[in-house]
Amino acid sequence: MRALLVANPAATTTTRKVRDVLVRALSTELKVDVAETTHRGHARELAAQAAAEGVHVVVTLGGDGTVNEAANGLLTAGPGPQVPTLAVVPGGSTNVFSRALGRSRDPVEATGEILDSLRAGRTRTVSLGTASACTGKEGTTEDWTTPRWFVFAAGMGFDADVISRVEAQRARGRRSSGALYVRSGVNAFVLGRDRRRPPMTLEQPGEPPVDGLFLALVSNVSPWTYLGTRPIDPSPEASLDTGLDVFAMGRVGVVRMLHHLRQTMAARPDARGRGVHRWHDLPEVTLTSTRPQGWQLDGDHLGTATGLRVRSVPDALRVVV
Repeated sequence: MRALLVANPAATTTTRKVRDVLVRALSTELKVDVAETTHRGHARELAAQAAAEGVHVVVTLGGDGTVNEAANGLLTAGPGPQVPTLAVVPGGSTNVFSRALGRSRDPVEATGEILDSLRAGRTRTVSLGTASACTGKEGTTEDWTTPRWFVFAAGMGFDADVISRVEAQRARGRRSSGALYVRSGVNAFVLGRDRRRPPMTLEQPGEPPVDGLFLALVSNVSPWTYLGTRPIDPSPEASLDTGLDVFAMGRVGVVRMLHHLRQTMAARPDARGRGVHRWHDLPEVTLTSTRPQGWQLDGDHLGTATGLRVRSVPDALRVVV
């Protein structure tokens, strides 16, 4: 069985020593080629080439951004039986998709689990999402970008602002950490204007629009993300077997925001109350904004937009579980 290991050497917890250990382990069962990413989008290029060449399994070693790029490369021509199976080894700071698949947080242990699963034939097809952003003011067909795949989350508004702030700090040499996300989140909430004048509206087929939103998280898995080892779970019913879940918030003050955050981090998360909106198992949802908002997929900030059109795609990709 042919495999390609796509390794991101810049990922938070990835080292060359770890990579070499994984290659030796994978080589006991697979014919493994190794490729290291050198630039943004490289994992997508490598995965697309692997799919074109008939590779059976693509293994990613990196964070959620590497997984996202690999999934987009594998699905360049859309879902189908010809698409290689994806296996995920955690190498980033949060590794949301890897944890959703039940992988150990330790990359060496996760590799052993993947090999055991391949021997036993434990794979499954999972639902993913696609997102297209509106980059113009008119919202015409030409203003919408080509849909891009995401594996666990899409978002517009506050969460993308936090990610943008974190990425700016990392570009200055700061290490990704839970504390960095907390500080960035506090600054975005306290200093940002959008929570005071929420600019977004959410629409879904057959339902009245909901306006006055400053945050909209679209989840394909549960939890949505992690703060270190603590899960943050605004949409606890989200699943790789269903459509998309949405958690959105309208205008709230500091005290109520902290209250809802505690709800999402509780042992039995169930955030409810004034300013909170939740939907489960949606086939599609559209967000629009009266002024440009940041948007993100799988934890990567992708710029600003005035709209985001998100769809669920059942049985999109086969993964090792």
